[in-house]
Amino acid sequence: MTTVPIDTASSPGVVMELLYSLRVKDAMTSSVITASTTARLRHVQDLMREHAITAVPILDGERLLGIVSIGDIIQALDSGTMERPAAEVMTSSVVTLDEDMPLSFAVTYFDRYKYGRFPVLAVNGRLAGIITASDVLRRLLIALNEEIGRMEQRIAGRQPPSEGPLPSMELSFGSAPLDFTRAGNISARFKKTLTEKGCPPTIARRVAVASYELELNQVIHSSGGVMRMRVFEDTIEILAQDEGPGIPDLDLAMREGYSTANEWVRSLGFGAGMGLPNVKRVADDFSIESPPGKGTTVRALIAWAKESTN
Repeated sequence: MTTVPIDTASSPGVVMELLYSLRVKDAMTSSVITASTTARLRHVQDLMREHAITAVPILDGERLLGIVSIGDIIQALDSGTMERPAAEVMTSSVVTLDEDMPLSFAVTYFDRYKYGRFPVLAVNGRLAGIITASDVLRRLLIALNEEIGRMEQRIAGRQPPSEGPLPSMELSFGSAPLDFTRAGNISARFKKTLTEKGCPPTIARRVAVASYELELNQVIHSSGGVMRMRVFEDTIEILAQDEGPGIPDLDLAMREGYSTANEWVRSLGFGAGMGLPNVKRVADDFSIESPPGKGTTVRALIAWAKESTN
């Protein structure tokens, strides 16, 4: 089962915002049908038939050890080995998601690995749930309906948006290297603050996209950094400063598809080389400084006055 890759050039802003703000645990199925390592494949087949599922996680207590798919069952039927224990045929190298990852991570996993489902782990490593592409779509539809309801309330006058510039403010948060479970938290805080202050949705979404991409860049490429949002009379500034190694070739870095992410990061489904081009695309003004060995500073301005045209 495959999904459409995330593409901020063509995806509606509200969908991108939801993918960044929702978590995997918001969409996953928490009640998971599982089997033990000693369960016979005949029993696993019965579970699949009874619950209309195509894969069964294999557990030792609450710890995930592997997964048996419908393909494994078909092979066992062909070879007449349905009495073998699940531990002997299960796939032990299982690609998993963490429950606190942004839902956008799940979309990149489905696109990269072409699997039909992914087990979801809690912070302590126990199996927390399982997620399919249908789960992601279902949760997005629910969230879109909720967003439409909020828009209708604003139109009706119960939640009027701001009619003028936002009050001046500044927010600043730190990011940590390779902290994928918290990636997106800063962007969500920026967006939440703007929304509470009456920022029009079109502006808030552009800020959310720009800050999310810059935050993720810091998580992947730097040794830690700071994300800062400053609101002025007619613009909102997103400033990302990190302590990374710098970018050797800025022209290459701004080309869509170019990335210096290592193989491990790419195996997780990230490092597609779209981050900086996406930030530039949603910003009204964009600049980047990255002297070798001295970190990177990216500045994106989103003009308040352009809200009515976006």
